[in-house]
Amino acid sequence: MTYRIALVIQYDGSGYRGWQNQKDSITVQGILEEKIAELDPIRPVKVVAAGRTDSGVHASGQVVHFDCSGPIPIHKWASALNGRLPESIKVLEAVGVPSDWHACYSAKYRRYRYSIFNGSYPNLFLQNISWHKYRFRLDDNLMKHALNDLLGLHDFAAFQKAGSNRSNSFTTVQDVSIFRHGEIVTVEIQASGFLYGMVRLLMGQLVAVGEKRLSLEQYRYRWRKGLRSEVKEAAPPHGLCLIRVGYEKEIFSKEKSFDTFPRFSLPIFESSKYIN
Repeated sequence: MTYRIALVIQYDGSGYRGWQNQKDSITVQGILEEKIAELDPIRPVKVVAAGRTDSGVHASGQVVHFDCSGPIPIHKWASALNGRLPESIKVLEAVGVPSDWHACYSAKYRRYRYSIFNGSYPNLFLQNISWHKYRFRLDDNLMKHALNDLLGLHDFAAFQKAGSNRSNSFTTVQDVSIFRHGEIVTVEIQASGFLYGMVRLLMGQLVAVGEKRLSLEQYRYRWRKGLRSEVKEAAPPHGLCLIRVGYEKEIFSKEKSFDTFPRFSLPIFESSKYIN
């Protein structure tokens, strides 16, 4: 008997060539399929993900599914896999789902968070999970205006990398937000789906707006006219994290799937006078 299992997983993407299997490269999908096959060797293993994260991109709420036929109880799969997986990949929860449920096609949205460290000096503990932009203090109010323009169904061809196999470049942005916590600026974007490289290209433009190197008018003109040739700067992958995937009927417990990527806050330091 074959049954379908869905997992919510976390991974540090620093050491992987993205999610999807690639010849002669270490990928999250490849490692996960290898470890599942060790536990259920009866059939070939194929793991399907809600989002194909790029090389170096992290995930705190990635959702995947696979079919199996072995004797391991569903609730034991998380601990069984965590005992075999490297420290950079963790399974938070395993649940049984109907055979027609699909991690990608059943999803109603994906939500990404991009973290920017806007402090003057480097921080060792943030360098693998944020983009250090330090030359100018980012104007998060301007960035908020730029983000709000994206809401709704639009053609986002300006934010699509070459090599995509999509038939068109339309998608619906459902929610956007930007927060400043001291020296940390975080941007969140939720959409029904994302184009190849969309968030990183968009973040490159947003930061240019925040640094006032690019006006709101120029930014709007570029993406609304689909001027991909003028969108040259992509934000680095290590600041990006897939934090949530939503479904019509939520199947995982909220504390394990809703938002497990920590928010960081660093104070803005000012000079002080010491009185003896």
